[in-house]
Amino acid sequence: MQGSAARRGRAESVGALVEIRGLHKSYWRGGNEVPVLSDLSLTIEHGDFVALMGPSGSGKSTLLNLIAGLDRPSRGSLRIEGRELAHYAEGELDRWRNRSIGFVFQFYNLIPVLSALENVEVPLLLTEHGATERRARCEAALRIVGLAHRLEHRPSELSGGEQQRVAIARALVNDPLLVLADEPTGDLDGESAEEVLALMEELNSRAGTTFVMVTHDPRAAARARRLVHLEKGRLA
Repeated sequence: MQGSAARRGRAESVGALVEIRGLHKSYWRGGNEVPVLSDLSLTIEHGDFVALMGPSGSGKSTLLNLIAGLDRPSRGSLRIEGRELAHYAEGELDRWRNRSIGFVFQFYNLIPVLSALENVEVPLLLTEHGATERRARCEAALRIVGLAHRLEHRPSELSGGEQQRVAIARALVNDPLLVLADEPTGDLDGESAEEVLALMEELNSRAGTTFVMVTHDPRAAARARRLVHLEKGRLA
């Protein structure tokens, strides 16, 4: 994996990684418009580590989904590496997301019947990499998160912290532009949470991995470079 060099090259060739301007997002319930995000503007640079905090219902996860292209804004601009996400067709957006965005979830989302290596391989199955290249990438990603000795273990044979490390390896295996983490320590005990946060901090500082993390935990937010607080769909 040549992630840090590739990320440095991308950072030098373009401006901000994520540029959000005047973003609005509403949903409709029973004919009534329910605003979730209102006139939100935010810039995320290459190599940033942003923590999104705010009460439940403030729009944190909605913003994460919009950045990932899993949802579309009602109006406003959301550009990643200078390209408006709204300009992607659905199939093109799916391909872009698979190679550009890594996901880390609160409950790991590992497939129970697959080994750690096979779980990490899942995003690569949608690429043109052959089996040898896929395995090399998976082994490298698991080595980065300190699990080179756990390649063939299934999730049930791993601790919660180890499962989250597998999830982080899966998020990194395609060398993404951006890793989106939704409450990545929410299901972990204190010691495991600290280990996962330390890993994310190291990946950010040493490899230049860009993270946007939703969290309710001030201790987790303190590991980020920057804190963004949402309140009722607006930057507080």
